[in-house]
Amino acid sequence: MLVKKNVLIVVVLMVQFKLIGQTIHPANTPAFLQNEVASIKITIAPANLAMLLGPDSLEANFEYPATFIYQSATISDTVYNVGFRLRGNTSRYSDKKSFKVAFNSFTQGMKWNNLEKMNLNGEHNDVSILRSYLSAQMLVQAGVVAPRTSYVKLYVNNEYKGLYINVEHIDEQFLKQRFPLNNYGTLIKAAYGANLKNLGTNEANYSPFYELKQGNNLQSLIQFIAVLNTNSSNFPCAIQAVFDVDSYLKTLAIEILTGHWDGYAFNKNNFYLYQRPSDGKFMFIEYDMDNTFGVDWVNINWTNRNIYSWGNTTDPRPLYTKLMAVPYFKDRFTHYVDSFTTSFFNTTAIVSLAQQKQALIETAALDDDYKGYDYNFTNLDFLDAITTAWGGHIDFSIEDFVQLRTMSATQQLLPFQNLQNPCSLGIESLSIEPFEADYATNLIGQKIPIETTNQVIILWDKFGNSQKKYTFE
Repeated sequence: MLVKKNVLIVVVLMVQFKLIGQTIHPANTPAFLQNEVASIKITIAPANLAMLLGPDSLEANFEYPATFIYQSATISDTVYNVGFRLRGNTSRYSDKKSFKVAFNSFTQGMKWNNLEKMNLNGEHNDVSILRSYLSAQMLVQAGVVAPRTSYVKLYVNNEYKGLYINVEHIDEQFLKQRFPLNNYGTLIKAAYGANLKNLGTNEANYSPFYELKQGNNLQSLIQFIAVLNTNSSNFPCAIQAVFDVDSYLKTLAIEILTGHWDGYAFNKNNFYLYQRPSDGKFMFIEYDMDNTFGVDWVNINWTNRNIYSWGNTTDPRPLYTKLMAVPYFKDRFTHYVDSFTTSFFNTTAIVSLAQQKQALIETAALDDDYKGYDYNFTNLDFLDAITTAWGGHIDFSIEDFVQLRTMSATQQLLPFQNLQNPCSLGIESLSIEPFEADYATNLIGQKIPIETTNQVIILWDKFGNSQKKYTFE
């Protein structure tokens, strides 16, 4: 019986330890319906709407009060006094604009379906209205952190503004869903220019490119960047101590396979960094992946660009170049590209996924007059988008892009060597420096006495840092 008890304790510890560090893709709630196109109806004062859409306000993030109504086959919810504004960069100047709904702007703590904010993207560049959705699904299939998505019909003051993709906002609620008991770390949004180059120790040098979304300061980012840019022979170990390299290599594989040139490796843009409090490591989170699957604005053929020299060579990209220079990391990247192209990133799988989603959104897309305002996209263009290249800034159809990209990537792949990590993590590497516990919780987040025994507990200090404690006697 003693042996069985010890075995049970070991199994429980292993399961609980995994849960603490696990990232989760949450279930799709009514806010992210997968088998229905819900309707969102915004009511806003006409004068405020005119100001919001006026040429002098396009760069402003001023939020106007509005009423939000969400209707699907099973629910009809109304939220009063939400914030409504434009979002995006170049899309602000498009005729089909993108919007942000903030439920907590005027009512502190207000949420709808556990969301504080909602991003409604018009996808004015993409005739298929599928590329952002497919890219997010590829990240999910790769097992990395990614936003949830769904499609909605947007009405503003009873005018149909068209079919929109609802992309989950990356904020503290996003972290709570994916990092249970590990969601109080530093969250940083990286904008254009964020090449992760060492700019010294002054936070002011980083603030134009890195926006602090959660946390006290950018010092941990500066420390991470210093490690990233070191030329020490110990770099492979040093970077793994401060960064979840393996998760990033999976993300990088998807970034390159989807042709997401507007991300970090090529365009130093569109990513978040999140520092997990449990181990102090940063994680890379990709977002805004509409310029993918054959959309191109810089005159490069992304279907055959070399996967090992894919980044921009005219400006430093240390996270890409330095990791690719380490044989072990390059070998892991090779494994992920090979694994993804033989499992879910292939023509058959992606075309099937695209066709299923196109059938779901077809009626809403065909009724969307706004889709033709910027580039004269027609209904036939939408219907043919999976198999036929539109031309202009859309060099390839979705089907052709995937077929050519997988063929080229497969030909470029180096032999996978299954190299061993040069940095073996011993018990000492897993230890955490002592800190002063302020309170304790169990594994589902309920507060318990600090002196609780015979279970795994989480100790928390007043700064939100956590430490696991095994109290079995």
